[in-house]
Amino acid sequence: MPEPLTFAVPKGRILDEALPVMARAGLVPESAFHDKGNRALSFACHGGDMRIIRVRAFDVATFVAFGAAQAGIVGSDVIEEFDFSELYAPVDLDIGHCRLSLAAPQKAKRVDNASHIRVATKYPNITQRWFERQGVQAECIKLNGAMELAPGLGLAGQIVDLVSTGRTLADNGLVETATIMEVSARLILNRAALKTDPRVAALVETFRTLVAEAAA
Repeated sequence: MPEPLTFAVPKGRILDEALPVMARAGLVPESAFHDKGNRALSFACHGGDMRIIRVRAFDVATFVAFGAAQAGIVGSDVIEEFDFSELYAPVDLDIGHCRLSLAAPQKAKRVDNASHIRVATKYPNITQRWFERQGVQAECIKLNGAMELAPGLGLAGQIVDLVSTGRTLADNGLVETATIMEVSARLILNRAALKTDPRVAALVETFRTLVAEAAA
């Protein structure tokens, strides 16, 4: 009997929307997965030939790119930030919608009035590429959270972060000044696994069918 496929999912916002889609695809984790007091990271699936690992969003991409997991679900922001050559994202699942935006204090000058700025973000690669296209030199300071504090404490004049409703920005005296990219959740695969394991290709077709049915 072949080893179970490993399917990586992110903790947090996307997972709540992903679980119903996964269930329709036959990826139903054991009941312990839903126990909030359970600190385990790896879970069996009903059916036996799959297991699910639950990790941070950025780590989903790393596990899949390096073949420790054969497939997973992650936001397109993470895919764009890492740009791993071994990562393949064939299906937009049409869930987890938000945007990656530039934001600044309400009274700040617009970015196009400056040739050099400092930006706090956990997306330094995306941010630098975007500013380069604007002809602006951006110094990116990597933060993993609490981005909204950076302008008020003088760490950076602006931030780049995920935005859904914009309420957190408003509560911290910030406003969006530009949308860098629209974000949605994608099915991702390890390219080598796709070539060598027919179960991975079957997974792609299953998710494609589900997305098509939902859009019909």
